[in-house]
Amino acid sequence: MSPSEISPPPDGGYGWVCVASCFSINCFTWGAVASYGVYLSHYLSDTNFPEAKPIDFALIGGFNFSMAMLSAPVVTIIARKYSTKLPMLLGLGFLATGYITASFATRIWQLYLSQGVLVGFGVGFVYIPSIAIISQWFDKKRSLANGISAAGSGIGGLMFSLVDGTVMQNISYAWALRLTAILSCSILLIATLLIRDRNNAIQPSGRGFDIKLLRRTDVLLLLLWAFISMFGYIALLFSLPDYAHSMGLSDTQATTVNAILNLGTAVGRPLIGIISDRFGRIEVAGLLTCACGISCFAIWLPATSYGVLVLFAFVSGAIFGSFWVTIGPLCVEIAGLEQLQSTLSLSWTFIVLPTTFGEVIALNLRRSGSQKPYLYVQAFCGI
Repeated sequence: MSPSEISPPPDGGYGWVCVASCFSINCFTWGAVASYGVYLSHYLSDTNFPEAKPIDFALIGGFNFSMAMLSAPVVTIIARKYSTKLPMLLGLGFLATGYITASFATRIWQLYLSQGVLVGFGVGFVYIPSIAIISQWFDKKRSLANGISAAGSGIGGLMFSLVDGTVMQNISYAWALRLTAILSCSILLIATLLIRDRNNAIQPSGRGFDIKLLRRTDVLLLLLWAFISMFGYIALLFSLPDYAHSMGLSDTQATTVNAILNLGTAVGRPLIGIISDRFGRIEVAGLLTCACGISCFAIWLPATSYGVLVLFAFVSGAIFGSFWVTIGPLCVEIAGLEQLQSTLSLSWTFIVLPTTFGEVIALNLRRSGSQKPYLYVQAFCGI
């Protein structure tokens, strides 16, 4: 189908129902994953898994992202051959099984498979099919619609950070995991049933891994930006609660810092969408990535009080996830609507390594017992 024959996006209508569905998907997949910093802080200070090392817990959190991204080619092929909703329903099964079995884990390898691999696959199977749908429904308001959708991860992260932290302090971390499974799968089922693609009108290529795209310089530059920036994103997302503990702050304050980070995400992402539509999607993505790096040096590095750390959490939260807001519109901008799913699939594949090892690097850079244990981590994130 030639570009002239493609049915143009309606820029609204049922598209707004799809935005609400994608908002919910972000809320109860990435939002739940964004609260892993609270679990990480708990695991690092507890003895539930005595044979585990800090690097194990960092890898488990990284698997939430990398396994989701690694599943992208398979998910893209399943969605093309059958339907968008089939992989999403399979993902609900992975998520429920992952969180529930993690709540009963007694060995670290069990936590790897459950809270790491299964949850990661669950997120990927639910999220990956949904990310291309909004761009199929919108043109002029594409970045705004994607920004509203992406804000769901901030709302979810805020909610799960507070709920999980409270449940862990008053009941147990096991029940925090079970509650996450119940809440997430219930809402995600509704969102899956409501979402609707426009594949019949657009006829996307839907290739799991289109190697021809790698011959294009603009695509390679996009993938390089994603690869490098994701190291800082993961390290910052997961490290902040434990950094708060290293300052001598309480569990409640550390949980609040993580919640504020996600609040900033919820506020910032729709705004990123608005200014991207107005001033250019490529330009805004690049400038905000740079601004986040500067904030690590200007605000986080000299932070010595709870108030300054909260300020940094909000500011960085608003801008540090610009990748997730802009990646869909950027792929359309660079490769076109027909190649959207294939370019997205390449993007997910390229960020497998940084999402797996970003926090591993951060924990290895941490210098426990020193006056500034997170100095090298802060520099790493900024750079």
